[in-house]
Amino acid sequence: MERSNKINDGEVVVPAISNVSVLNCIDLSCSDIQKSVSLLKQACLDSGFFYVINHGITQEFIDEVFEQSRRFFDLPIDDKMRLLRNEKNRGYTPVLDELLDPKNQVNGDYKEGYYIGVEVSEDDPASQKPFYGPNLWPSTDLLPGWRETMEKYHREALEVAKAVAKIIALALDLDSDFFDKPEMLGEPIATLRLLHYEGRVSNPDRGIYGAGAHSDYGLITLLATDDNLGLQICKDKDAKPQIWEYVAPLKGAFIVNLGDMLERWSNCIFRSTLHRVLCNGQERYSIAFFVEPSHECVVECLPSCKSETNPPKFPPVTCGTYLSQRYKDTHTDLSSYQKPKT
Repeated sequence: MERSNKINDGEVVVPAISNVSVLNCIDLSCSDIQKSVSLLKQACLDSGFFYVINHGITQEFIDEVFEQSRRFFDLPIDDKMRLLRNEKNRGYTPVLDELLDPKNQVNGDYKEGYYIGVEVSEDDPASQKPFYGPNLWPSTDLLPGWRETMEKYHREALEVAKAVAKIIALALDLDSDFFDKPEMLGEPIATLRLLHYEGRVSNPDRGIYGAGAHSDYGLITLLATDDNLGLQICKDKDAKPQIWEYVAPLKGAFIVNLGDMLERWSNCIFRSTLHRVLCNGQERYSIAFFVEPSHECVVECLPSCKSETNPPKFPPVTCGTYLSQRYKDTHTDLSSYQKPKT
């Protein structure tokens, strides 16, 4: 499929494909911070999705991460199942493991994934927290250099996320370092997830999806994709019928979207947006980086987002508690799996 992606004054226009959302583009190398804040604020009010370019991670390295991801997913299923995700949500998630839209899906998502979080050793007291602990890593004999590549990407993606969070803070009339505090992104639950869609043709009328409709759980998500169209967004989840638009891949850019925690923080001024993945028969790879604050961070309405006429819509909740419930709601119970013998 031919694509004609152009960036015009902060807006990415894709004229070669019908039914494609036009998203704003934030240039992290731009010296005009007010322009970036304005573009981001407009995007957050409009769709909750935008592109980020000139983020500092080289295309060569992103290509390497995609290649290492393919190498893992090409392994025999027994090798992958030996790295089945644990109770800390680290490791491999098989096809159909995740059910994001139970009202409309007949099965789970037709995708497989791999979770990589902040590396915390078992003797560190922090490893007792949900989502913290040692990662599961393929052996170096099986995939040499794999761990080093993923750990480097995790570090670099977190720096990009922090740069985006500064602009979000300014767009919410906060200090630019609001999300940099230790209880927030100083000790984050930042999770890298490699994703592989096997290519089964999606059919919404029959409840078959690459990934069912959902909103992300945390602060923001950075998404790198291959060249295959598949991601769709619904700007108005309450519309009947819902209108879905594709988000076109943009070489070298991250697709960024807001999560539910930011919606709670902003009292629904900024919305987390429903999105899903439809597959057309082609394999598709993507790399998601989910950014959430620390376990103890209390997510509650920001002072700049409430008033007498607009009181808080959500009760305060800690990040760790909120995330634990959301993962429990969407993933298959681990006790239903039988791991291959080692």
